[in-house]
Amino acid sequence: MTNLDLECFRTTQYQPPPTTLLLRHINPVLGNQPPVQVTLGQREQLCVPVAKNGVIPPPNVLDYLRFVDLSCYRVTGPAINLTLGLRHLNPVLQNVPGFSAVLNVPEHLCVPVAKNGVVPAPDILRVISHIDLLCYAHRPNPAINVPLTLNQLNPVLINQIPTRDVRVTTARQLCVPVQKAGDEIPPDVFAIVRWVDLEKFDVISPTISPVSLSLRHLNPVLGNLPPEELRLTGSVQLAVPVSKNGMVPPG
Repeated sequence: MTNLDLECFRTTQYQPPPTTLLLRHINPVLGNQPPVQVTLGQREQLCVPVAKNGVIPPPNVLDYLRFVDLSCYRVTGPAINLTLGLRHLNPVLQNVPGFSAVLNVPEHLCVPVAKNGVVPAPDILRVISHIDLLCYAHRPNPAINVPLTLNQLNPVLINQIPTRDVRVTTARQLCVPVQKAGDEIPPDVFAIVRWVDLEKFDVISPTISPVSLSLRHLNPVLGNLPPEELRLTGSVQLAVPVSKNGMVPPG
């Protein structure tokens, strides 16, 4: 997952039906943290896969990453108050210094969705449908001030949002992998998704023409929620892969 970069767009707001979830941390660094109960609030972002500076992931990896679309909902929960050392994993940002962050409270839960009815092949779906990320505010919030060129990877957006130059600014949230109660993750998939840690940075980005989409939930626990309609109203953040406390994903 070192090539998983997601551009997060502000969306028109939507309140899903009352849905309470029990989440457990699955990354080894946070495995001792207690379960967290959250209730889905307003949808605020849709995070979609992008390439940075023209560096396209290898074909066998791209087949999976281009379908990682995460819809992010406002949640609340207890603070962790745990200090973590974060380091960039994506090759494009290898020279950007890491930093230490103290996790505070969870602010968003980001869950996998399909856009406009475009669902990946079953072997890809069985992996990406279990990528659930709980995003924590943290302090401090260092700025990296890095210019990047982003281009869309998902087939639904590749011709709707042009390649753009953005500036990556302030670190805001650490998004860590969780498992929802009732979600049976196959062992081989669990070994992959437990390492999906993404740091969200604010971005300064050109405006885009509004893009209208329909969403459908892919994770089995949320499969009964109704489809959602939305419009993307602007790019606000970039989520990039990081390691925590020096623990790097295998392989």
